[in-house]
This record gives sequence, C-alpha cells and structure tokens, in this order.
Amino acid sequence: MKLSRPVQMGVDYYPEHWDPALWEQDARLMADSGVRIVRVGEFAWSRMEPADGQFDWEWLDQALDTLHRNGLEIIIGTPTMTPPRWLTEKCPDILPVLPSGQRYHEGVRGHRCYNSPSMRTYSARIVQKLSERYAKHPGVIGWQTDNEFSFTDCQCAACEEAFREWVRARYSTLEQVNQLWGTVVWSGEYSDWEQITPPYGGSTFQNPSYLLDYSRFQSDSIVAFQQIQVEIIRSNCPDHVITHNFHSYPQKADQYKIAKELDFASFDYYPNPSPNKTDTSPYSGALSLDLTRGIKRRNFWIMEQLSGPPGCWFPMWRTPRPGFLRAHSWQTIARGADAVVHFRWRSATVGAEQFWHGLIDHSNVPGRRFKEFQQLCNEVNRLGERLQGSTLRNEVAILHSHEQLYALHIQPQSEGLDYYENIKVWHRALTKSGISSDVIHSSEALDGYKIIIAPHLYLLDEDTAERLQAFAAAGGTLILTHRSGVKDDHNVCVMAPLPGLLSACSGVRVTEYDPVGGDTIMIRDDQGNSYAASQWADVLELDTAQPVAVYADQFYTESAAVTRNHWGEGEVYYIGTQPEEAYLRKLVRTIGDQLQLAGIEALPDGVQITTRTGPNGSFRFILNLSPEPVSIQLNASYTSALDGTARGPHLQLDGYDVEIVEIKA
Repeated sequence: MKLSRPVQMGVDYYPEHWDPALWEQDARLMADSGVRIVRVGEFAWSRMEPADGQFDWEWLDQALDTLHRNGLEIIIGTPTMTPPRWLTEKCPDILPVLPSGQRYHEGVRGHRCYNSPSMRTYSARIVQKLSERYAKHPGVIGWQTDNEFSFTDCQCAACEEAFREWVRARYSTLEQVNQLWGTVVWSGEYSDWEQITPPYGGSTFQNPSYLLDYSRFQSDSIVAFQQIQVEIIRSNCPDHVITHNFHSYPQKADQYKIAKELDFASFDYYPNPSPNKTDTSPYSGALSLDLTRGIKRRNFWIMEQLSGPPGCWFPMWRTPRPGFLRAHSWQTIARGADAVVHFRWRSATVGAEQFWHGLIDHSNVPGRRFKEFQQLCNEVNRLGERLQGSTLRNEVAILHSHEQLYALHIQPQSEGLDYYENIKVWHRALTKSGISSDVIHSSEALDGYKIIIAPHLYLLDEDTAERLQAFAAAGGTLILTHRSGVKDDHNVCVMAPLPGLLSACSGVRVTEYDPVGGDTIMIRDDQGNSYAASQWADVLELDTAQPVAVYADQFYTESAAVTRNHWGEGEVYYIGTQPEEAYLRKLVRTIGDQLQLAGIEALPDGVQITTRTGPNGSFRFILNLSPEPVSIQLNASYTSALDGTARGPHLQLDGYDVEIVEIKA
C-alpha cells in the first residue's frame, strides 16, 4: 500500500464485543456514513487463541469479510498488550514486577514484560499466525503494533539480566561504568557485573546517570519487543503498512526510537471538552499533533479520536458541545493527519471502558454526535483526494528530546520548571501568533528552517552544539534558554561556565543562578514594557551579546535577562529566565517580522491557522477551537473548499466552526 493516500475517516470496532448479527448492519452504516477505515483486534488475543496453540479464526474471518464486503479497509492491531489468562497462568514470567516488588497482575491491560522470553515467544507466534492468515485478505491494508507502548518499570529477573547485558554492551568495562556514572558517590562502585541491577524500589534519589540509562534501556526493550513483530509482518505482508499508536504526551518512552522501523506514527487524541479547559486544551493538542508529525517528519494517522465523553480511569468528562468533534478532527488534518479513526464506533456495554463513549451510545440509536460525525465524513471525503500528498512546510522548529525530559524528571531543577510544560508555552506563543511550527528531535537536520527554538538543552553533546552553531552561522536564528549545557549525555555536570558548549555562539556566560521556582520576578524589555517571569533566573555576564530585556528587581536588577548575539550570518538569543507567555509572543512576532515569516498575525483566542501544501495546491485551515464566535479579516475574498461558495474577506466563525481556503497558485 502506498503511503500517500487520500485523507480518510475511520472508526475503531470490536466485533468480539458484539453479537455477530450486528456486524452487517454496523458495517453498512459505517460505509453509508462515509467511513473508509476500520481498526480491529488489538485486545482480542483470548478470542484468537482461546487455549495454548488452539487458534480460532472463524469469527475474525467473518468480521473482516463483512467489513470488506461493505467497502471498508482494515487495520489489524496485534493483540500483545493483553496476553490471555491461560498464557500468564502457564508463564508467570510474562507479568511485570513493579518497583515495590509486587507482580502486575491481569485485570487491566499492559500486563506484559517486554523482556520476558515467554512473552516474546508467544507474541511472535500469535503475530506469525495472524499475519499469515490475513496477508492476502483483500480488505486488510496494514497493522498497528501492540497498543500505546509505555514503560512498565519492570524489575523482574529477565529485565535484570537484559539490563546487565545492555550496560555491558554500552560500556565494555566496569571501570567505564564506575567512571561515567560517578559511582564513587555514596560508595556505589561496582566490583562485579552481577551487582548491576534495575533500580529496585524505583527511588528517584538514586544515581542520576544510572537512572537515565535505565530509562534508555526500557525504551530499547520496547524497540526490541516491537521489532520481533515488525520483522514477521514485513516478511508475511510486504505490501502492508505498519504503525503504532502513541498517546498522552509527555511520554517517558522514546517515541523516536520506537517509530524508527515503522512506516508512519499514529496518535490517540482526546482533547478535553470541559469548559474550563478551552483556553489550554486546543493548544496542548496542537503541540501533540505537531510532535507526532515530527516523530517521523512526515504525515501521521490518528488511531483514536474523541467521540464522546471519556470515563474509565477517572470520572466522566463533559460531553462535547455541538461542533467540537468536527472542529478537533479537522485540527488533526490541518496539522498533518492523513486518517482520523474515531474511538469508538459504539459505547461498550461491558468491561472497564463502558463509559468511554463512542459515536453511538448504549441505546444503539445514532444521535447528535453521530450526525456531526457523518457531516465530518462527508466533508473529508469531498476533500480527501485533493489533500492527498499535502503536508505542512514550516520555517520554525522546536527541538524536543525524551532524554532531556527524563533527565529533568530525575532531578527537578526548581518548582514549576517542567521541560514539556515550557515547550507548551513556546508552542502556544507561536500558534497564537499565527506561526506554524514543527517539533522535531534535537538530533535531526535543521536545513530549511529560519528559526530553531531549543528549550532546556540540559544534556548537551558536541555534535548537537556544533549543528546548532552551524545553523546560526549559516544565517539561522537560534533561541536558547536557561538550563542549557548543564550536563553531558551521561547525565554528569560539566565543569565549565554555562551554557557550556554554547557559550561562544550565545555570547554570554552564567556567573550565578537563582532557582526562582514559583515566585514571580519582573523583567523589562528594551521598550520599557514590564513582564512577569518565574522558575529560574540566570545572572549573565555578556561577552559579545547585547541585552534585549533586563531584570527589573531582585539583587540582579538591571542585569541582562534576555540577550541577542550575532553569530556568523545569523543570530543567537539566550533567554535566562522563564518569561510569561505575553513576552514570548511579542519576541517571536518581532523575530518573525524581521525574518519575513509568512502568516504572522495576532489571532483571537482559540483560533488556529495552518496550511497544507501538495501536488494539488495549498489549503489554509482556519479553525475556531473555542465555544465563542470570532471575526477574522482575510487579505481577500475567497472560495470555501468545504462547499465551493464565494466568501470574505471578512470571516465570521461560530464556536467550534471551521473554514478551509484553497489557495490558488
């Protein structure tokens, strides 16, 4: 199957939960409503293999044939997140051992250790049988590996042995381990390889270098577990795509590693419809979507999209207001989704997720949300082929890394200084300024960007520093922040003035710092405007940099808080504190104007604008993700890509309304 496809709508469906008499009418209604893709199977191991080595495919054959007969394409999820009870009873080593020493027992899901030999053996067998069975099925187009990979923090015997071998492969000698982890502290030096174990008890006060490496090991364990499945599916189904559904940012697991062998990334998107979340949820969601696009630096799928009020791990959220589901589905497409699969077709009547609502409620009577979904499907199907092959082409990127996230989790720097939350503020400042951005791994190539924002490069290696300096020297604008260059990639503090390897290009040196935490301090820009700041304050000595803003109080008042330095053909900004969002919005708009970025404008709250460009032209998505009506003045009249009518240039959008403008070449 080619990666480039028309944008399409889908649903998650669990035929094993329903009487087979419902399958045909469900499939027919799906097709009539405009659904094109259905995901099945990711939790159905006990039905596929009800006893050891006894496989039952008749029910799944019938379900897939029914879906295909109605013109629906199928993604099959491998069922390895939920090993059946007969298997865990036979092979208890499958169950993870928690840091407390207790077993993670059956009853929820995710009860499997990635390093368990039994789990790997039986997972390979079910994936082999499943992919052999449906390799030639005309309705099957691809596969989802497992479901929502995350750390289990397992500390079983298999993980102990696997971690020991991981460390041996990485460091070769115990002398290296002791030196690079700094185990001399608290008499932690190893004298035998057998002494290297998982972090029993899970304490975050253990050696930070060791804890960071254990997190790397856990990500590598997921990669190795998944790779068994990927190789089997590639062998049996060479024409099918393979993806995985990531979820709930921030994640501890390294999604960039996990996605390396996949065709594209997928994301499970559940924007919060509660009225008290409307100021933040659309922007957090925008960051999640941009991050998912950045995992593979290509378009992605939504494998689970909000369909109604969720409720399982928590009391039920508010129900989505009219327009909410449609607007947020278009938001995913506007940011690079090529398929939007809604969770789920019908609300479950049994099990833990009975109140995680689907498109159709327990009554089995399609209601308001379902009619909105049908409208959305019709719109997407009208535009789907014209959007084929299109994506976002941005001039700004934010750097992101799971290792920075986890290192700052191990040793929090000050109250409120949160790596991912601060990325949110930068991304929100860009989005509210009409500046679309990519979110990419810090190791990625930087070609084609005008601005790189690199928050909290707490762990910094020479390669990253050299690439960033080269980017600025070639004419780019680099924005650095406090807590950069603090440690090397072994999580060991560097004996050099901060920002360490980036001191020369930034033109500053940190002579002292103040972990401000939750207290508020003030800064003043070069026009005399005052802004609040918090979390951190670097006291800077300027070498070649010039001040852009200064501290307006504290013992370091009038010293530089934000600086700009010429570096080669470009510039490097250094942000020594965490200013409020209003200051960051002003800063990015000022820099954007200087660099003549396209589309810069102060947008009404809740409004997001992005553009997808491809072989069939450019499409500008204007989304009101708030419940309040807004007015926007466009440059000229236009033709709506949604219905073909002529409109504008004054655009009025109701709450949760959408407009798509086709931009003529």
